[in-house]
Amino acid sequence: MLFSSLTFLMVFLPCTLALYYIVPQRFRNVIMLIASLIFYAWGEPIYIVLMMLSIAFNYVCGINLGEKEDNSAAKKKSLIFAIVVNLLILGFFKYYGFLVDTLNSILPVNIPYRELPLPIGISFYTFQAVSYVIDVYRKNAKVQKNILNFALYICMFPQLIAGPIVRYVDIEIQLRKRTVSLYKFGSGVKIFIIGLAKKVILANCVGEIFNEIAGYQMGSFSVLTAWVGCIAYALQIYFDFSGYSDMAVGLGRMFGFEFRKNFDYPYVSRSITEFWRRWHISLSTWFKEYVYIPLGGNRFGKAKQIENILIVWMLTGMWHGAAWNFVVWGLYYGIILVLEKFVWGEKIQRQPSWIQHMYALVCILIGWVFFFSPSIGYAFDYLGTMFGIGASAFLDRQGVFFILSNYLLFAVALLGSSSAGDNILKTMSMKIRNRKIRMVVISSAHLILLFVTIAYLVTESFNPFLYFRF
Repeated sequence: MLFSSLTFLMVFLPCTLALYYIVPQRFRNVIMLIASLIFYAWGEPIYIVLMMLSIAFNYVCGINLGEKEDNSAAKKKSLIFAIVVNLLILGFFKYYGFLVDTLNSILPVNIPYRELPLPIGISFYTFQAVSYVIDVYRKNAKVQKNILNFALYICMFPQLIAGPIVRYVDIEIQLRKRTVSLYKFGSGVKIFIIGLAKKVILANCVGEIFNEIAGYQMGSFSVLTAWVGCIAYALQIYFDFSGYSDMAVGLGRMFGFEFRKNFDYPYVSRSITEFWRRWHISLSTWFKEYVYIPLGGNRFGKAKQIENILIVWMLTGMWHGAAWNFVVWGLYYGIILVLEKFVWGEKIQRQPSWIQHMYALVCILIGWVFFFSPSIGYAFDYLGTMFGIGASAFLDRQGVFFILSNYLLFAVALLGSSSAGDNILKTMSMKIRNRKIRMVVISSAHLILLFVTIAYLVTESFNPFLYFRF
């Protein structure tokens, strides 16, 4: 079930909210848990069994780790066992087909296999489970002995299928007791509406432009068209994923939970290092806390630090998808981050801000080509077209048509992807000096935005969500 579906907006969410606030507070976690299981089973009733097994396994592992003595060999073995089992489950469903295809391509064999659909959200809830057992092992978090509360942490529907990745230590107290108020609920509704509009109005519209360009035969379009397609994808994936994260944060507040933001205007960055502090913040934080630092971080010299950075980014690429283009995408960013840290980072910082910004944007757009390409070969062909190799021309009617017919959409999207759009709206609202009138105007604007978004959902059929496949 998608947050941006009429079923969710008109049936599931109103019914869940009504039940949640009608029942006594001690039963609210039960309502949330039941709703979360229904939400997940709606699209994948078979894989609900896998999720329940993951919940039971990690719950028992947490209890087991809590009972063992500090720094004991048995405790470390228990932690390793828990991590390995979690990663093996993730690896089987996500990577076994990729592994077999790779073996078939490099060896004189043809190993048959049955392709299984990827369980939605498995990357997110597996990482949450792993962070829990590691934090219990480190004594950064207390063992959760209430299995209902633990199950709710793993499968809470606002952030179940697309994040943000929520660490147990961040909501440990909230699982037991959280505050709800009309103000908090209202702010959650506003954040949700903005996220929904990002997804439905902006991401879906620029996504259609990208899909049309991606459908062209390589070599049949110009440099301009290739850049328009790449920019359209960059905007689509930003509004698609950040919109979904906003909806998750807003839904969390509506039910009394506070989740950390997952995006902070990443396209305003002046370096790739800054970009990854602003993009998918929960994933970057997870890899830093549970992979980079345990590997040694920057504590054992430059060579070891470079090795750790490349390992982390190769794994980051693999987390996003079981294909070589994702591995290349991850290593691409790892290499740039190493170069920024040890080679040209200080030189770039001395350049004018617009040069820094253009440098970051070009690097980001090149990265997105590896990300959206179905193969490495396609990625290099597309990149060649962007830089004039194999392009039909520098300009063509297609590229000009896409710009002239969608200039307003691109302008709004570019404003929305930076803090400029937010600042303009805040400045306009502050011109209304009467606070009550200002609040009425802002609330009315959000309500109109919701109606426009629903109108789009009713009339349009193009409504994918890119991160479902990750």
